[in-house]
Amino acid sequence: MGDYLLNALVTLAVTIDPIGLAPIFVALTRGMTDLQRRQTAIRATLTATLILFAFALGGEKLITFLGISIPAFRIAGGLLLFWIAFEMVFERRDKRKQVSADRALEESAFDAEDVRHLAIFPLAIPLISGPGAISATILIASGAPDTLGLIGLLVIVALLVLSCLLVFMLAGPLDRVLGDTGRIVLTRLLGVLLSALSVQFVADGIVAIVRASGLPAA
Repeated sequence: MGDYLLNALVTLAVTIDPIGLAPIFVALTRGMTDLQRRQTAIRATLTATLILFAFALGGEKLITFLGISIPAFRIAGGLLLFWIAFEMVFERRDKRKQVSADRALEESAFDAEDVRHLAIFPLAIPLISGPGAISATILIASGAPDTLGLIGLLVIVALLVLSCLLVFMLAGPLDRVLGDTGRIVLTRLLGVLLSALSVQFVADGIVAIVRASGLPAA
């Protein structure tokens, strides 16, 4: 039991990577008020928790029933993430939210619907509960020695997502330290990194599908 829980903790900590999500959260929520950031963080982490719990309890059966493979899910998530990265690099997100020529007003043009949408995608999916975390959760849950082990897995998931929430709550002070110039540089840099991550998601999914089909992977 101890080895199983330790393996679950290490695997999910690496795939979720709470610390690594902090700068991404700052970049994605640039221009939001502190209240909007808190709402986004809480909604995103609650959504991610429910998603990972659902896949831990019935993900393997659901995916098999629907005929969806994890590689296919990885490719879809990678493509969606690439679109967000594209918008971050070329500031398309800001341009869609302009309400005046004043930059300060542009950066605060977030409404309740924007907060809800951003919390679900890309924060909850695929950044927190992405293909890697979902597939890891399904695989670990399928190897649970008993019901107690499965409960332990759910506790680990909850603790890791809670750590994401704590990291997000500290994003406001970090944003103020960065300033306008720092936020602009960070947004573009993270956009490039996110694009590379999304391509890796797609590539891994394609390789897995090719291998499953019995064809030699390049």
